[in-house]
Amino acid sequence: MKFFTYQTLRELQQDAERLGARHVQFEQDPARVRELLARKVRCGALTAGNSIAIHPMEGCDATLDGRPDELVWRRYERFGRGGAKLIWFEATAVCPEGRANTRQLWITEENLGDFARLLELTRRVHREEWGTDEDLVCPLQLTHSGRYSVPTRIIAYHHPLIDAKTGTPADYPVITDDELERLEDRYVDAARLALRAGFNTIDMKVTHGYLLSELMGAKTRAGRYGGSLENRTRLIRNVLGKMRAEFGSRLLLGMRLGCFDGVPYTGDGQPMEHPVPYPWGFGVDANNPQREDLTEVKQAIGWFRDAGVELLNVSLGCPYYNPHLGRPFEKPDEGNYEPPEHPLLGVDRHFRIAGELQRAFPDLPMVGTGYSWLQKYCINAGAKNVGDGAIRFFGFGRGALAYPDLARDVLERGEVDERRVCKTLTFCTYLMRQKNHPLGQFATGCPPFDKEVYGPIMKEAREAKRRVI
Repeated sequence: MKFFTYQTLRELQQDAERLGARHVQFEQDPARVRELLARKVRCGALTAGNSIAIHPMEGCDATLDGRPDELVWRRYERFGRGGAKLIWFEATAVCPEGRANTRQLWITEENLGDFARLLELTRRVHREEWGTDEDLVCPLQLTHSGRYSVPTRIIAYHHPLIDAKTGTPADYPVITDDELERLEDRYVDAARLALRAGFNTIDMKVTHGYLLSELMGAKTRAGRYGGSLENRTRLIRNVLGKMRAEFGSRLLLGMRLGCFDGVPYTGDGQPMEHPVPYPWGFGVDANNPQREDLTEVKQAIGWFRDAGVELLNVSLGCPYYNPHLGRPFEKPDEGNYEPPEHPLLGVDRHFRIAGELQRAFPDLPMVGTGYSWLQKYCINAGAKNVGDGAIRFFGFGRGALAYPDLARDVLERGEVDERRVCKTLTFCTYLMRQKNHPLGQFATGCPPFDKEVYGPIMKEAREAKRRVI
């Protein structure tokens, strides 16, 4: 079904009102859009030169030993020239067993120089295009993929529904408290390397079902890292405390936080049968887990802020079991379910949750998500949210792969080129899921709008999939 049929912003606004998506509002004046998204944002001791952010977008295209490869260099050069003042570097593993795919970035002593050169390239081309990089903020996202690590999954607890989705046996071993305690120092080690490479900002990835995110919902786990919210946030708070003690103000601490897990969905787009009260998950209403309850989320954010977090990226859902929550889409990737709701309702959920959190913590700058499905009108929604105090940064992710210099058009004209905006056709996700490659992973990007590079990769991935079938 085609959802996005709007010819005008007025038509889109009317449909949002008809559907009850009341948090989806738009700034219509291009001059005002330009003015709002050009606002500077203070982030701790740093200042971002505008309110436009590029989310951490994985290309799955590093070398097998975690170094940035050719397409990584290309991606960040394009981002650096594009004009956004918050460029969030993609998920980078803190240890080899924590990689989500064989070509995920992984920072080590041996490849530290590559990361330093990648950051310098990004900053240098940004200076060439925009005159300065002193107002460019570049966090490096640190991650452990947990249940989705390859080749061996590492789970925080047994969630029967997610176990079923991932084929995890009921007797599969859970990571121990002692192993988690040792992992704390791997995060600190990675942050130390990031600082040496020139990064002055790091991000702890606590979203999308990966290890730290799974811990946040581990209400049924026993021991020091499960059960109470204090226990479930223990690892994160310990790491933040160790980083602050060692690095002080030299390193801005950020986080991408999954603020609503939701429930897993079946392959035909239905929520899996689940008990009520729902005994798992983070940010969910136990009596209706398809709705959010932000009580614990606000408590956790308060603790993280007190522990030193000065920049927060708001995320929802898990791409492995309810992708429509995190990325409202027009068309699913091949083999996935059709949208179970109108995508405008998914956009509204993003704006509703992020807005409530930003207003609850006005001193903590947050990055909003969920804009891509709005296509050329995403900037109108971003400007409206920034203007209303519902978010500090308009963040775009998939859209940056399709249109890395969107920020330039926003800042110069207050409008974007409709021919270049992401249509949420999910080809990037399709490529990310294709593993039948000599290196164990196909690179991902935007085949429709970056055809010269990713068109041939898409063709190769489809042919490889046909050979397997």
